[in-house]
Amino acid sequence: MRMRRLDDITIFVRDLEKSRLFYHELFDMPIIDDQSAADLVTVRCGHQLIRLRAADEAHQSMIGKAAFSMVARDSMHDIVHHFISYEVDVKEQPHQANGAEGAMEEIKIADPDNNTINVVVYQNK
Repeated sequence: MRMRRLDDITIFVRDLEKSRLFYHELFDMPIIDDQSAADLVTVRCGHQLIRLRAADEAHQSMIGKAAFSMVARDSMHDIVHHFISYEVDVKEQPHQANGAEGAMEEIKIADPDNNTINVVVYQNK
């Protein structure tokens, strides 16, 4: 079996509205209304989906456990200034790293539930 790519990820959250605003406003991710419900907000990130699901009692322990990277088109300089304008708490300042496509620069932030988000910019892409 050969996999082509990830299709979607689900992130369990405490406050669905707060998370919806964070992903939609900060990252300009469109909300996919026909794949959303009272306890679920689906946003598009490139060709993939991020499903924000209100954590029920059985999933409370999963809040804040996600860690993932998103590839940005903007320069790291612009990303840093964007985060400053939105008063986002930066967990790790921009630094060099390696990802699935080689050398990159990354900055680490957390969403409202303390899930780790690496925003990366690949070099020479």
